[in-house]
Amino acid sequence: MGANHARVYRDLPIVDLAGVTDHDDDIARRVANEYDTEAVSFETLLDRCDVVTVAVPTRAHYEVVSDCLEAGVHVLVEKPIAETVDQGRRLAAQARERGLVLQVGHIERFNPAVRTVTDLIDDLEVISLEAERLGPPIDRTDPGNVIFDLMVHDVDIVDSMLDDQLDSVTAMGTDDGQYATATMQYDDVVASLTASRVTQKKVRKLTVTAHDCLVEVDYLQQSVLIHRDSYPEYLTDDGTRRYRHESVVERPRIDNGEPLRHELEAFVEAVRTGTEPVVTAEDGIDALETVQLIDSIIGNGKQKHEVKVR
Repeated sequence: MGANHARVYRDLPIVDLAGVTDHDDDIARRVANEYDTEAVSFETLLDRCDVVTVAVPTRAHYEVVSDCLEAGVHVLVEKPIAETVDQGRRLAAQARERGLVLQVGHIERFNPAVRTVTDLIDDLEVISLEAERLGPPIDRTDPGNVIFDLMVHDVDIVDSMLDDQLDSVTAMGTDDGQYATATMQYDDVVASLTASRVTQKKVRKLTVTAHDCLVEVDYLQQSVLIHRDSYPEYLTDDGTRRYRHESVVERPRIDNGEPLRHELEAFVEAVRTGTEPVVTAEDGIDALETVQLIDSIIGNGKQKHEVKVR
């Protein structure tokens, strides 16, 4: 993922890619050569930069991000914000004390289709949201827990779309942490999330059920369909009675583009203008707190947990 960030930074007109660093020198040199920059030490990078992306294993997030903030550098850290909620809170406090931007890389917020639905949802009486983030096994020795790697995206999306308070969570999982479902009960809305690395088809979808419409979002196609005025009717044709179901389907115009580029543009703009980032450290902490809860419910076999007001 870090190599993708380097690629996008190189192409942003208001950014100079000052260098890359990695604990594996060969990787650093390869990425630097590919994107016309230098492989340098961590300390040298911090001396050169105004902003950095931290794309390291989650277990190293706290230490690396803290060192960046201590050096006075603004940070975009890949999700989750840290390994624990307490670490996330300490990083958020450090960024506030230093007057620095700390943005969390919940990239789906910047998917053009999600942005379109986010603009619409305030005008809808939402009943439920259903998210599917499915795919086949990945070619990696340690594939990680799907709750933290995949479901966290949809937890953040749901949180960002709803103003309601999360009241309770029900969750189940199987296949050694590679398949999980969670149902999140809000004040007036139910959100059902499924994440899988054992499904032989890649699916990234969100469905919003509202009183007057059904909204379907395809993250991969960056498309949105709005189904309205669905009604059944019986027709008579040459004496034959037949049934049909009609509805109106709207296709909002979407300004497609690479979510990662939108994410990094927003991060750089927040730094330039001194404004709050789109995805704050607090957003990242909330998402991490929820996925840790889901993971603990599955691990303890309790299935349900009542959530305290945040």
